[in-house]
Amino acid sequence: MKYVLVTGGVVSGLGKGVTASSIGVVLKACGLRITSIKIDPYLNTDAGTMSPFEHGEVFVLDDGGEVDLDLGNYERFLDIKLTRDNNITTGKIYQSVLEKERKGEYLGKTVQVVPHITNAIQDWIERVAAVPVDGKEGPADVCVIELGGTIGDIESMPFIEALGQFSYRVGAGNFCLVHVSLVPVLNVVGEQKTKPTQHSVRGLRGLGLTPNMLACRSTKVLEENVKDKLSQFCHVPAANIFTLYDVSNIWHIPLLLRDQKAHNAILKVLNLESVAREPKLDEWVARATLYDTLQDEVRIAMVGKYTGLADSYLSVLKALLHASVSCRKKLVVDWVASTDLEDSTAKEAPDAYNRAWSLLKGADGVLVPGGFGDRGVKGKMMAAKYARENNVPYLGICLGMQLAVVDFARHVMNFPDADSAEFNPDTKTPCVIFMPEGSTTHMGGTMRLGSRRTFFEVTDCTSAKLYGDVKFVDERHRHRYEVNPDMVPAFEKAGLQFVGKDETGKRMEIIEIPNHRFFVGVQFHPEFKSTPSKPSPLFVGLIAASCGQLDRVLRDDCNGHTVAAKQTISNGSLSPPVRENGHVKKQANGTANGSCRANGNGKHC
Repeated sequence: MKYVLVTGGVVSGLGKGVTASSIGVVLKACGLRITSIKIDPYLNTDAGTMSPFEHGEVFVLDDGGEVDLDLGNYERFLDIKLTRDNNITTGKIYQSVLEKERKGEYLGKTVQVVPHITNAIQDWIERVAAVPVDGKEGPADVCVIELGGTIGDIESMPFIEALGQFSYRVGAGNFCLVHVSLVPVLNVVGEQKTKPTQHSVRGLRGLGLTPNMLACRSTKVLEENVKDKLSQFCHVPAANIFTLYDVSNIWHIPLLLRDQKAHNAILKVLNLESVAREPKLDEWVARATLYDTLQDEVRIAMVGKYTGLADSYLSVLKALLHASVSCRKKLVVDWVASTDLEDSTAKEAPDAYNRAWSLLKGADGVLVPGGFGDRGVKGKMMAAKYARENNVPYLGICLGMQLAVVDFARHVMNFPDADSAEFNPDTKTPCVIFMPEGSTTHMGGTMRLGSRRTFFEVTDCTSAKLYGDVKFVDERHRHRYEVNPDMVPAFEKAGLQFVGKDETGKRMEIIEIPNHRFFVGVQFHPEFKSTPSKPSPLFVGLIAASCGQLDRVLRDDCNGHTVAAKQTISNGSLSPPVRENGHVKKQANGTANGSCRANGNGKHC
């Protein structure tokens, strides 16, 4: 097994995840099998209990693992299926060591960070790296490891020590370190400055890790004299220093690495030159070029509570993008804070209220994603009501589906007190209830999680057609509340169809409103399995309905051309233009959409 470690320095948010994923893409194009591991130094056992404002969205895997969103990047870029063990956290490592200590497995030894924690980290990496994730038998050829955080962070120290030891454990020719750093350009001076990278590499070397190559983030291509200076002071060959400069869309990043022969440098360090071929990235070229040429816009109103940070809905944005590209449309996302749609905002901030409703009414389609907590719930319900009454294409995911059901009960079935038990436990008309198997005392890992099977009850419904007229689908879930099965007969009598249910027939998975252009709600999260080569059928349905192509899409499906088969370009991801109050929304670092520069926590792909 060969290992490529990706670390970051100077500042957070440089795009280590993009770099790690792109390295995997290029090596995969060389004919190698790739797996990935993400190390998060925080003490949480997993990402499940963290607010999206803290760390972006929580990505859910097939096995129910609630993990860092970078694992979603790996799956989209590399077309692999990871497990919860591919996300290592400080909490997991300490938990495993302490469990062994309680069992007496350390034979009376004093349990310490070195060697017990560091050995546990190394053992975990070796064990997980050997697990195939691409559907084939046997271990992968290369494991790409991303170390979260920035060199110098105190919480990363045990992992840095462990990885230093690990490089000696696996031996020369089996370990390659790529350090991602920043080469800023000061506006006053106008020249690329190398000192931040010099200090970062010096700190890394002082901790026992020596980089084999540098991936330098900058606004433009590194000048040759800058490369020479970095090479001299960082002890890295100039041929192993690469520029990841700002580009029009994120799909160009693997092409940048290929064009700068990064694969040759990595293959040389790992002694794989004799078994690898020249990378073939024609599909990536086609994808990047296609996106750059799209002109016709489709506007989707994203109504949520975490609109201040795009990473909170990263997989939803990617699924929208995959679908829009499949329909040959340029995606524009209009962010609508759900609280701004509520009557209280009309009194307190009328300008924000008017802007929010203007965006909602100006959109071609409406999407209400999942979420937790009662803030903004009324606004989300108003968005569902607006889409239902005005024949606007609507997709509700998880909570977005549940609130569409509550709205239907209130305004179609005339149950004014209808509500979800999550927000009103004392309601007399509980449309949404707590699942019997859920825990009322523990939050982490106690929801209905992971891949679950949904069976279509109505074979000629829109959802079934979009999925290719299959009998069932497997999608990923993350919820602890569900539609009240006792109210289903009354809902169906009033015209709301429950076209998809679980294997028991008692858990509602998909709703539709007949004779509506497109009104679909799902209990699962279809965004987690969407890739550019296989866009989520339901997202394709939303985009197609929003731009008047749904009949053609369904007709093609009936002729045997499924949604997934319509794509001519394969896996990858990039960020769409997103708008707020009618203007292009800038990322946290000040750039608009599409550049390599990361937003928020640096998870931009």
